[in-house]
Amino acid sequence: MSPTDASANAGIAPATEIGTPLSPAARESRTGPSADAGADIEDTLDLRLPCELLALFAEDTGVGGKRSPGADTGAPDSALRNAGDLLGNVAGWGPASTTAGALHLVPVQIERDLPIISRWMNDPAVTAFWGLAGPENATEEHLRSQLHGDGRSVPCLGLLEGTPMSYWEIYRADLDPLARHYPARPHDIGVHLLVGSVADRGRGLGGTLLRAVADLALDKWPACARIVAEPDIRNTPSVAAFLTAGFRFSAEIALPAKRAALMIRDRSLRHLL
Repeated sequence: MSPTDASANAGIAPATEIGTPLSPAARESRTGPSADAGADIEDTLDLRLPCELLALFAEDTGVGGKRSPGADTGAPDSALRNAGDLLGNVAGWGPASTTAGALHLVPVQIERDLPIISRWMNDPAVTAFWGLAGPENATEEHLRSQLHGDGRSVPCLGLLEGTPMSYWEIYRADLDPLARHYPARPHDIGVHLLVGSVADRGRGLGGTLLRAVADLALDKWPACARIVAEPDIRNTPSVAAFLTAGFRFSAEIALPAKRAALMIRDRSLRHLL
């Protein structure tokens, strides 16, 4: 989804996404430009993890992916309180340093952020991949499905030097329906990115931001060995941005709404990138 490298290729729509957002509380087969109109759109992304399972993950990982032996796993409400531990408090990850300035991931607040995110989603170059164009309630439903979910996905605004300029979804790929379509490993973290402002596209920011956020996630979640993404295979500039950010092309996979390039960034190769 990195719209930043889009205009480098004339005739190719600006790269506006890191994969169609398969966020945990949205429908897996959400309709979109590349979706089959006859496909079953009631698959499973409305699934919530059972409270007992959430509690086990919270006990096993704790904040930052470190084991938290004293976690209470006895009651459902304790599992829900620990749901945020599935990503280790993204709000507290802190800034990511980039050559373009400091990037902060700030969890979305509907009342504050819906107008700007909805405006970005209505950019024709964006809607071709995200499929959330239209009135604000289309974007609002997508955001609320994550904010009121079980903690597997956190929608964020990306603030570069304090200015909102991108939309991110940081999610547990191993707990997402995406895991059915690739050999997932425990604690895989997935990422979706939309660079919102047209002025920020076409100047290489996509790869820069992706590298910084991938490094940040690996730093803050020690149990994570890989960062994954699944941009639309047609979105050549987006795939190129991932490659620039140190991701490798692993496979082409068939998802309900698209054919995707499975991109992986390995912790073990980090020192070589």
